Amino acid sequence: MLTRRHLRIKVMQSLYSFFQNEESDLNKEIDFFKESFLKTFSLYITILSFLKSIFEYANQQNQLQMDLRNVSRDNKAKYIVNNKVLKFISHHKVLDKFIKKKKIKFWDLDFDYVKTCFKEFVNSGTFINYNKLENPSLIQDRELICFLFKEIIAVSKDFHEYIEDIELTWIDDLPLVNTFILKMLKKINPDDFSSLYFPEMKYTDEDPQFALELLEKVVVKNNELKLELKGRTPNWDSKRIAFMDSILIKMATAELLYFPTIPAKVTMNEYIEISKDYSTPKSNVFINGILDKMIKDFNKKGRLNKIGRGLL
Repeated sequence: MLTRRHLRIKVMQSLYSFFQNEESDLNKEIDFFKESFLKTFSLYITILSFLKSIFEYANQQNQLQMDLRNVSRDNKAKYIVNNKVLKFISHHKVLDKFIKKKKIKFWDLDFDYVKTCFKEFVNSGTFINYNKLENPSLIQDRELICFLFKEIIAVSKDFHEYIEDIELTWIDDLPLVNTFILKMLKKINPDDFSSLYFPEMKYTDEDPQFALELLEKVVVKNNELKLELKGRTPNWDSKRIAFMDSILIKMATAELLYFPTIPAKVTMNEYIEISKDYSTPKSNVFINGILDKMIKDFNKKGRLNKIGRGLL
């Protein structure tokens, strides 16, 4: 689920915390990284459980209308209850298992989020057009739930703030998890149980192991990495370099020197892009200049020992 860029961001956050705290412990930061990595899956389940809660609320409203013998087209809830995609998600046994295992009860405790989302959803033009359909197709059912997720849930400021309150690291994970879920929603098939996908998150896999090694290298080689910056910023006093820029340059330098299978161009591009979101407005230009000089210098001196073709 997580890309290497996202893992680099998690390493960056751990390093920021480590270097800010004089009493930092590398082992604790490693444990924090592992925990943050695994909690991304909990965020995934939390969002799916929100969709399930909307279905359950609609089911309650539908049942209430039926008890009142109100079978008119004004019963908007019945169109949600009959939506094949949302019903499939809500009744999925594996999702239920993970909700119980992760003890996710946020939407039971803060039901107002569910009701607010439901109200906005059923009053939208997209939903109004949908409930005019006599017998919606699977494609139309998918399109409706994709609209609900993309245009109402994913862009909700209140939803973002609530997610951040639950778990601080989730706000950085949210865009990636949302993209993952939206791609999956577009392909869900109620006849295929496995179309609701549950990615296995293991920090023993190759990518998280790369991130853990990067975290350790930057901490252990901190003094050497600092020296690499000397003389490469003639117009900048090292004390004037933004703290976040310093961390990103150390990470990039560590990749250039200690990770032979990662192309230099990939390293350079990754940290330029990360700096655009997490550092100062001009950081990407500054980091671009530093890394460009560094790569040329390392290559000239034979220090850029990359394995394989096209890795410079």
